[in-house]
Amino acid sequence: QLTWLQDSLWTDLQLCFNFDTKNFKIFAGSKEAQFGYTVQQHEAGGQQWLLVGAPFESTGKKQTGDVYRCPLDSKNSANCSRLNLGRLTLNNVSERKDKMRLGMTLTSNPKDSSFVTCGPLWSHECGSSLYSTGICSRVGRNFKLSNTIAPALQRCETFMDIVIVLDGSNSIYPWYEVQDFLINILHKFYIGPGQTQVGVIQYGSSVVHEFTLDEYQTVEDVVDAARRIDQRGGEETRTALGINVARSEAFQRGGRPGAQKVMIVITDGESHDSPHLVQAVTDSERDNITMYAIAVLGYYNRRGINPEAFLKEIKFIASDPDEMHFFNVTDESALKDIVDALGERIFSLEGTSSQGRGFGLQMAQAGFSSHLVKDGVLLGAVGAYDWNGAVLKESKHGKVVPPKSSYQDEFPEELKNHAAYLGYSVGSLISSRGSQLYVAGAPRFNHTGKVIIFTLKNSGDLTIWHALLGEQIGSYFGSELLSMDIDSDGQTDVLLVAAPMYYSHGWERGKVYIYSVTPQTSFVLQGVLEVSDHSQNSRLGSALAQVPDMNGDGFKELVVGAPLEDDHQGAVYVFHGKDKTIQLQYRQRLSAAGFSAGLQYFGQSLHGVLDINADGLVDLAVGALGAAVIVWSRGVVQIQAKLTFEPEKVNIFNKDCQRGGKEVTCMSVIVCLSLDFRTKTRTKTRKDVAVWYSLLLDERRFPPRAVLDESDRQQPRSLFLQTGSQICKRLGFSVQETTDYGRPIVVVLETGLQNPDEGPVLDPDWQSTQRTEIHFWNGCEQEDTCVPDLILHSHTDLMSAQQFCRSNRRAASSICSHQGAPERQPFVVESERRRMVVFARLENQGENAYGAAIHISTSSNLIFSSLLVKDQSDIQIECSSEDRLATQRICNISAPFMKSLVTLNFQAFVLLSVLICVLLSEGDEGYPDDNTNDIFLPLKYQTELLFTRWLKLLSFLSLELLTAASIQLEASSPIFLQEDRPVRQIILDLRKEEDHSIPIWIIVGSSLGGLLLLALLVLALWKVKTHTEPRTSSEYSSVLSSALQWTSGSNGSTVRHKP
Repeated sequence: QLTWLQDSLWTDLQLCFNFDTKNFKIFAGSKEAQFGYTVQQHEAGGQQWLLVGAPFESTGKKQTGDVYRCPLDSKNSANCSRLNLGRLTLNNVSERKDKMRLGMTLTSNPKDSSFVTCGPLWSHECGSSLYSTGICSRVGRNFKLSNTIAPALQRCETFMDIVIVLDGSNSIYPWYEVQDFLINILHKFYIGPGQTQVGVIQYGSSVVHEFTLDEYQTVEDVVDAARRIDQRGGEETRTALGINVARSEAFQRGGRPGAQKVMIVITDGESHDSPHLVQAVTDSERDNITMYAIAVLGYYNRRGINPEAFLKEIKFIASDPDEMHFFNVTDESALKDIVDALGERIFSLEGTSSQGRGFGLQMAQAGFSSHLVKDGVLLGAVGAYDWNGAVLKESKHGKVVPPKSSYQDEFPEELKNHAAYLGYSVGSLISSRGSQLYVAGAPRFNHTGKVIIFTLKNSGDLTIWHALLGEQIGSYFGSELLSMDIDSDGQTDVLLVAAPMYYSHGWERGKVYIYSVTPQTSFVLQGVLEVSDHSQNSRLGSALAQVPDMNGDGFKELVVGAPLEDDHQGAVYVFHGKDKTIQLQYRQRLSAAGFSAGLQYFGQSLHGVLDINADGLVDLAVGALGAAVIVWSRGVVQIQAKLTFEPEKVNIFNKDCQRGGKEVTCMSVIVCLSLDFRTKTRTKTRKDVAVWYSLLLDERRFPPRAVLDESDRQQPRSLFLQTGSQICKRLGFSVQETTDYGRPIVVVLETGLQNPDEGPVLDPDWQSTQRTEIHFWNGCEQEDTCVPDLILHSHTDLMSAQQFCRSNRRAASSICSHQGAPERQPFVVESERRRMVVFARLENQGENAYGAAIHISTSSNLIFSSLLVKDQSDIQIECSSEDRLATQRICNISAPFMKSLVTLNFQAFVLLSVLICVLLSEGDEGYPDDNTNDIFLPLKYQTELLFTRWLKLLSFLSLELLTAASIQLEASSPIFLQEDRPVRQIILDLRKEEDHSIPIWIIVGSSLGGLLLLALLVLALWKVKTHTEPRTSSEYSSVLSSALQWTSGSNGSTVRHKP
């Protein structure tokens, strides 16, 4: 089933570059057949095809596996067709094709439009054994089998031509017993192609060929023919004649070169041509015929004849030793008793043939991996040599099988039980000297894996030059290999080794190792490729494939499969090449969910060598469970942008237009755009590409100093571009009135594609945002710099000591009597003063001063207050400091510049003793000496003193205290006294009052008087109550009853009696 999909539902699942995730092609097949296990892009017969392996596909009742071809012509909607390669067969071999997994390996050869596919579990019968040696087939450009490759196939130990020389003379009786023996022994033979052939001749007086060696190929057919053999009789037993005919004729009729020759002679009497028997036996031994002789003694026993001479003759016919090749039975019916023994002795020859190589390749599974090399195909045989594995080669000169000893240095005997699986992956690389080296992975070596780099001659000599070791048990290091010539200089740059089962952070994430190939052909680990998501299984590196340059930088790219990601849906990662290595960060991730929700194990196989949609760019084939996906690639473009301004600079002195009722400076920006295709395509002409651009003036400024004209404010703007042509657009804008003319206006141009889902894709490494600055014209002679001449004058409002003393009320102060020289006289800070004022005048007698500033430094004991501009001017002075108590202040003069020949008066309010004013600007100051004013003021502070004293005087009854105080000031003191009397006296008279006690009689009399007064008040209140509230007779009775219940006790206590 062929499905076309154009869907944007899964856009957010893809990290996109130039593999199109919305337009793709899916070929669907059987999941049970493992359709999609391997994929290969293939070109044959003038058409492009996708070859898809389905190693579990059935041919009749046998699960042979097969390969499908799927047309890649976009106009063709035909389904994938099966090639029926499962019918391949080898002549003269008893093969078992069930579950041989054909299609498990696919390798396309673009040189002759052929491809090789393998079934590594192809098996053949050898006697009672079944050997999985593996098989591969080369398929021609017409998709027909051209030849079969089976380098691990060895001749069976049962490869025998057996001729049975049967005595049919009259003395043999009963014949059916001989016939039953014949049938029984035939059932013991492994008859079939590549195994045992049987021919039968019957002799007496003459010799007859009952059937030849090649006449029947199965046990059933041979047994059926044996049932039809009748006894021909004869008066004589010419055994020598029968042996000679069997040697000279029977082994020639259907005999096979290299087959072990076996002759079984069955007779019941001495030969009548015994003089010729010696020659017949001698000739048979010369022809390497193994002779078995069976003596049937029924005739001798029935007649009581001594069989000694007969037995001697039969033993002479049998090959040495007699105990292995000679049999005798009492009569014809006893033949059945030697069937088993005869069969065992015949097939005890297994493994002794000088033609074979032993059992090392019997379970080789050749074709588990395959790789095309210059003179043939390299095949991995993971089951060879007790599952340690091997690498075989099929060349035009024949098969190349290195001996087991070639691997012993890297695969020692003590580790033979580890099953290294050498040949799990195979490859090749080109050294800096131009020689070809082979590479093979053994992912189970010592449980951590190994990769060997070796040479292999057609003579079978294998030399291992380097070995790379894995680092983690069970990671399957070396299960996938890929050599890459990234810069296409004909030499391999890196060797990639995958460990897809590398375990990390609790998940089977996988890892790909990058080894750089040095000029000395050594291998240096350069880095590793890993997935960034630590929360899922991935098996990164299950498939590796290189694709040609995809982004136009001239370097090949790498695609890596991760079929377990997203809960076994799978993903593919694209890594870009750079110089002679692979960038460690992937540039695109293709998720299976982005193509179809039903895909599983997406990325289990990869291939990309063909431009399928004829746009000049290679497209990618990805295998999944039951599907194969063709992912189209897209061209990569860069949008070349250029900005120019008219005029080149902003002239703030030229207000040449009005916007919004204000005079402003008008300018134009010219935007020129062109399109550059980074990827090389076959098509000479390309369709117009819709792009957009957006212009932003004065980035990150609000409000902006520059504004586009109203007619050009529509953003973004669209246009169509073609390769090789440039389109320019003029946009008008105005520069508004501002105080910031020092910093340039930043203009930002952004570009992009109108429809990023179709057509080419924008190069992500290309800057799609361009920033350009427009500078202001400085109004000076030199274009780059101005030469201002700033002059600063300043003075304070403090009075000198001389001015202070001129006042009559201050003349008595001590400072007035100690005045020194006028230039050394201090300034007076009066007691009521809290701040002082510095009057300053700033002049610019040179060119415009940009970024002018005043730095004010004060002494640490004083605080800067404020600054005030006195003139009516547009010039502003702003002072700033993070710390209010800081001794440094920077006051910016913002106009934004101080024009030439301008004077500015300002006042600074501070309390200080030292004030330093420094004037700076961004220009080259013409006369910097007059930019600094140091105001040093020696101060005298007017004081008001208050003296206090405290004594503990409670211990005195009276005290008269005379206190005198005096003060003296040093000449350097910063304060002075207001009066000349330095001494003061104070008389203080203190007296303590005595304590007086209260007499006791007063206390007693007061207490008694208080009690008497209380009693009178109680009596008065009772009288008032009894006269104002009359009682009833019942109430009096109740009171009387209560009174009776209480009497006084004898001891004065109150006792209550029962009524």
